[in-house]
Amino acid sequence: MKLLILGAQGMLGQALFSQFNAVGGNQVIGYDKDDLDVTDRERVSLVFDSIQPTHVLNAVAINAVDAIETSSELYQVAETINGVIPGDLAKLCRQKGITFIHYSSDYVFSGNNGRGYHECDRIEPVNTYGTTKAHGETLVQEHGDQYYIIRLSKLFGKPATSAGAKKSFVDTMLSLVLEGGKTSLDIVDEEKSSPTYAPDLADFTHRLLIGDYPFGIYHGANHGVCTWYDWAKEIFAYKGISVQVNPVPGSKYPRPAKRPQFSELINTKLPAQRSWQEGLGEYLKICG
Repeated sequence: MKLLILGAQGMLGQALFSQFNAVGGNQVIGYDKDDLDVTDRERVSLVFDSIQPTHVLNAVAINAVDAIETSSELYQVAETINGVIPGDLAKLCRQKGITFIHYSSDYVFSGNNGRGYHECDRIEPVNTYGTTKAHGETLVQEHGDQYYIIRLSKLFGKPATSAGAKKSFVDTMLSLVLEGGKTSLDIVDEEKSSPTYAPDLADFTHRLLIGDYPFGIYHGANHGVCTWYDWAKEIFAYKGISVQVNPVPGSKYPRPAKRPQFSELINTKLPAQRSWQEGLGEYLKICG
């Protein structure tokens, strides 16, 4: 395979690059925002013609959930990057005979059904960020043919090197205690979903592409669910860090954007991913 990764310096992009680069027989090219403006359609088309990839993996996204909710300017950027551009890329890939892989989010769901979500369940976002991601999914399906849409949730892994990237929840928790000196933390004990370890998602993507699976929508999150409180407790227990973690309701930290309350991503199409706890344990060994 000859793969072009867009957003290659992000957390997921780096994991994708490492995964496919480690497999013999692949040629992997990575572009980040300083290398290629994905909104420049003419330039993107020229890059595709020059590289002639067999697969394009789109790991570009604007995921500042609360800022998108409150800033009309950032919303317009997110609507372009998360919504319009995936459709444009899918169309371009269809025209050039390229397989397109796009990454989406559990935030396309309402989180109200209490059992989690299968790949075919109705999308019904409850915030503006989720609406932009849902729009992207719709346009990929309308304009693409050979495409995979892979949903993820609560991504963590090696920090992104791209400018302006935010820390994962795991790194934020460790930083608050190890660098910030916190001895007690109030963590929201709500919003159950499936944490996703970036290298596991990259492996999921690789298995999907080499397994001759049908085009369509897939759920690539790690197995199992947790609240933010559950996750924080697991982080500190694994690291042997003594810190008081207090469960609190979401109302203690009011935020502009509403969150899905239960958005487990149930994978019914591929062999099960390993648990989020196993992925977390591997990451915590690596990050020191």
